[in-house]
Amino acid sequence: MSTLFRRLLHLYLGLALYGASSALLIRSGLGLEPWNVLNEGLAEHTGLTIGVVSIIVGALVLLLWIPMRQKPGLGTVSNVFVIGIAMDGALAVVPDVHGLAAQIPVMIAGIVLNGAATGLYISARFGPGPRDGLMTGLHRLTGRSIRLVRTAIEVVVVATGFLLGGTVGVGTVAYALAIGPLAQLFLRVFAIPDAGGRSTVVAGSSPEQAILRS
Repeated sequence: MSTLFRRLLHLYLGLALYGASSALLIRSGLGLEPWNVLNEGLAEHTGLTIGVVSIIVGALVLLLWIPMRQKPGLGTVSNVFVIGIAMDGALAVVPDVHGLAAQIPVMIAGIVLNGAATGLYISARFGPGPRDGLMTGLHRLTGRSIRLVRTAIEVVVVATGFLLGGTVGVGTVAYALAIGPLAQLFLRVFAIPDAGGRSTVVAGSSPEQAILRS
């Protein structure tokens, strides 16, 4: 298998699984990841599906890259469309679950799958997602730390989504606590060697390398 084919496989499989993982969190009913809290709130007020809203929001965020002089890649554009389509597709086949005995395992499965999906699509190295680029762009413009910028963005996103009717709950907190360690684990599992046979570092110490979509 060529390196390019493997990278493309990681990219599109990762994005598709990311959408599926978001659908599992929605079906669990215990809380969503930050940006989907906003997407769900907007979906309730517009009548659009959450996947379509995700695409629209992703495209709008991508427009914010222009004044920040961020450069999108194949992964950036694919991120906007594939995740939303996969989310709606998964929601069409995954039924609602009721009762904590079913909700908790679905929530855990969604979070773990999200970590694996994140490791897959970042390891492809085709560019960050639109929200990741917003984070790194604001970091460069403001000089503030990645941690502070990311936290500020997600607090605003969650608060706005909650006010619009998005679901915030134990799943939101569990996702926030678990996604970092899970993504780091799966980044190592799915690392693709470069041309010299070395595993590339896709989540190192620099801001541009510390990219996780939420």
